Amino acid sequence: MKFINDYLEGEEFAEQALIVSVTKNTNKNGKPYLDMQLKDISGTRNAKKWDILPNDENIFVSGNILFVEGKVVAFNNSLQLNINRGDLLSESEIDINRFVFKAPVPYEELLKQFNNYRSQVKNEDLNKILNYIFDRHLDKFLTYPAASSIHHDYRHGLLYHTVSMLNHAEHFINYYGDLDQELLYAGIILHDLGKVIELEGKYSFKYSLEGKLIGHISIISSLVGEARNNLHITSEKGLLLQHMVLSHHGQLEYGSPVLPLTKEALLLSMIDNIDSKMNIVIKATEEVEKGGYTSKLFPLDGRIMYVPKDDE
Repeated sequence: MKFINDYLEGEEFAEQALIVSVTKNTNKNGKPYLDMQLKDISGTRNAKKWDILPNDENIFVSGNILFVEGKVVAFNNSLQLNINRGDLLSESEIDINRFVFKAPVPYEELLKQFNNYRSQVKNEDLNKILNYIFDRHLDKFLTYPAASSIHHDYRHGLLYHTVSMLNHAEHFINYYGDLDQELLYAGIILHDLGKVIELEGKYSFKYSLEGKLIGHISIISSLVGEARNNLHITSEKGLLLQHMVLSHHGQLEYGSPVLPLTKEALLLSMIDNIDSKMNIVIKATEEVEKGGYTSKLFPLDGRIMYVPKDDE
């Protein structure tokens, strides 16, 4: 299987590609052309279609997956794709493996672990809230990434991040006995579920209008609050759960409206921080040779990470 960034100067290509962005420009002679960014799992590549056909502006649309043909050329010291034609693909024709990274753990195993942890939340009110929210959002929760680009940014990424955190939580519960296990599990299960509304897309994700204006913390807090009200839950459990999702970023400057004020809320925020940060570092260091440094990692205050050499 060959991807768009595998092609070298002078090579002709004929591959499926996702249109990330497209703008209509004019060349120095005043003739219009399409300037695009194409994407598959090898990354993005600039592309041009110099001859615009009557239906091209209906086909070359951001978010569409096309079968494109053309040639790789050098321009301004970089390579670009000169596209001769593009055909819109039907859903059945799309090879999803060309566009979607998957979690490193098989989906079936992740789902098995998730269902096991969820079954351990036996408190009636916590269970009612989980069921109320998952009745509407389970499908997206199981398939969505945990972020558009920063961490766990692949298919089933949100599920993988959640299961990883539940695995961490199980170890902490065994070590620190005085914790409400069911409340902690419920908080972890729901903490990032607002991402299914904050993000939108199918093969490439971006922030939705609600994601930009409200954010996933406020979204999930509203969902928990809605469940408490509609299900007439007046116990403290529901309030504690809502506090956990509101405070799970740990600090006000990181977007949490309130600081964690219970043991379970504090532990949730710390586990979330560990799992997301380590995923960022692992992702960055995998692309670096031994003895080299990563680029600046802005979620880690712009620091660069060193990749140690093997023992000689």
